[in-house]
Amino acid sequence: MAEPIKGPLDGLRVIDLTRVLSGPFCTMILGDLGADVIKVEPPKGDPVRAQGTMTEGHSGYFAGFNRNKRSVVLDLYSDEGKAVLRRLLADADVLVENFRPGTLDKLGLGAAALKELNPRLIVASINGYGSTGPYVDRPAFDFIAQAMSGFMGVNGEADGPPMRAAAPVSDLVAGIYAALGILASVIGRDKTGQGQTVEVAMVNGLLSLMAYLSSEYFATDKVPARTGNDHPLVYPYGLFTCSDGQIAVANSHDQILTRFLETLDLGWIMTDPRYDTNPKRMAAREELRDLINGRMAGKSQAHWLGILNAAGVPCGVVQDLAQVFSDPQINAQEMVLKAPWQDGPSQSVLGFPVKLGATPCTIHRPVPQLGGGTHDVLSEFGFSRSEIDDLVARNIAGLG
Repeated sequence: MAEPIKGPLDGLRVIDLTRVLSGPFCTMILGDLGADVIKVEPPKGDPVRAQGTMTEGHSGYFAGFNRNKRSVVLDLYSDEGKAVLRRLLADADVLVENFRPGTLDKLGLGAAALKELNPRLIVASINGYGSTGPYVDRPAFDFIAQAMSGFMGVNGEADGPPMRAAAPVSDLVAGIYAALGILASVIGRDKTGQGQTVEVAMVNGLLSLMAYLSSEYFATDKVPARTGNDHPLVYPYGLFTCSDGQIAVANSHDQILTRFLETLDLGWIMTDPRYDTNPKRMAAREELRDLINGRMAGKSQAHWLGILNAAGVPCGVVQDLAQVFSDPQINAQEMVLKAPWQDGPSQSVLGFPVKLGATPCTIHRPVPQLGGGTHDVLSEFGFSRSEIDDLVARNIAGLG
């Protein structure tokens, strides 16, 4: 029988002190890539264990971000719990935390202490605003980061209020950036033998995605207006109305736009002096919208999707999640998987967006029950059975 394929991060030990979303997303990425992720939880567990819809007592929200991990329960408010954590960190490669800045110092695990304990340790911190500046001590969640980064300010209809993204984008972006920083630091450590700190702020991460919106502001000193589903820089680009609904069309440059308009028998627009440049088309949005909708309204979504995609025009329908998860393309890409719980049934979770050819991501560990890995993990780090039993008996460590 063939040996299971090991991920590219096999052998990398990650101590995960994170909870809720940004940090667990980061460590899940590392775990999916093969790292040994040890999730250190307080006696009551990560708060997300009790959030969202429960299936047979298990949170789908928690399962969605905590596969490929082992759970260890430690009371870090006790001196003994902190001592156990130090033993783990002394033999680990990476520490990931998403406390407010200064929390590690209060645990006696500030930068200097960690460097002395393990010079090779990579310490990754995810927080709201960073560890410098006047907002260091402010709490932050995704909604606040969306507001403070300018992200909400550019989303919404032109005559409507700012709008948040439904998905927790600042948490997710921060988690991805933290994983990227950790991987870069692992490569750097191979060259220097030394670990380093990695810091990602949710506000910074989301701000970094402002793309051409920030470029336009730098160039003009003008705050970008909200444009709803229209593109802020080019037109026609957005949602257009067919006989049975809307389709999204992305005419990102003149070559694609020409194909689009010619398919609609509106190719004359590109040479009409009223519309022959993008600035003119931007100024005439509503006129062009009426022309395009008037032409498309006579045929179905399926009709236009077929001929526009065949013409090389990027387009698609706005799908709800039921449609997405029954879409044959999504299924072909295996973007829905089953993750087993350590002590229960399997639950559907999102699949792996990164497809590696030789060492693919796999679900190689179940979603852990609270404390379900405490005994095995502490044994691997050199704790004796009697030491573990004593820690459990005194509620310093816990078993699920």
